[in-house]
Amino acid sequence: MHVLIINASPRVKQYSNTDKILGAFTKGLSEEGVTFSQYELSDRRSWDEIRKAYYENNNILIAMPLFVECVPGILMEFLETLGPKNDGTKVSFILQGGFYEASQLRCGETYLEMLAKNFGLEYAGTLVKGGNFGIRLAEGEARDKQVEPFKEMGAEFAREGSFFSPKCKAFAGPEQFPLPVRIMVGMAFKFAMPSYFTKASKSFGAKKPLNYRPYK
Repeated sequence: MHVLIINASPRVKQYSNTDKILGAFTKGLSEEGVTFSQYELSDRRSWDEIRKAYYENNNILIAMPLFVECVPGILMEFLETLGPKNDGTKVSFILQGGFYEASQLRCGETYLEMLAKNFGLEYAGTLVKGGNFGIRLAEGEARDKQVEPFKEMGAEFAREGSFFSPKCKAFAGPEQFPLPVRIMVGMAFKFAMPSYFTKASKSFGAKKPLNYRPYK
């Protein structure tokens, strides 16, 4: 089996959590004997080549981040340049985000299933996983530990040919945290996380505090 993988993150590879996830996922694919070719939509110079690969391959996987229940605009822009296939081509998706609860990604999952049908493609499931915000901020063993579970999902996809297996469905994690956990997480984001986000924003070159309101 050969899989065409499209990284639909708008971020370049260096800053893409999706790219780090695919690095682990494709290791699992390769260990099961599956070959793949990978492209990045963030490199617009390669769009003609990606379109050509889209029409030539019959097993497509599109991986992307979910930004507050909205798939990346760069993906929608690229899809507008494609036509339907209706030739038995399968399409699968990896949908990852920062929110931990799987329920936060279900709207996007439903949309992607509809999208597959609109393009005449056979829908082969979506691998849903949250809690990935900090991947690109971590380094070395800390980052490896975060993305390692995706390696097994790559192997599972290679064996099953889809994301419909019980292992893939369980991988999504808790659909929703119990109420006590939601309260604790809310308190953490209110009192502890601002310092973490401030540190992260400074590493991105931010000069103003996160609560800066220039137009107030």
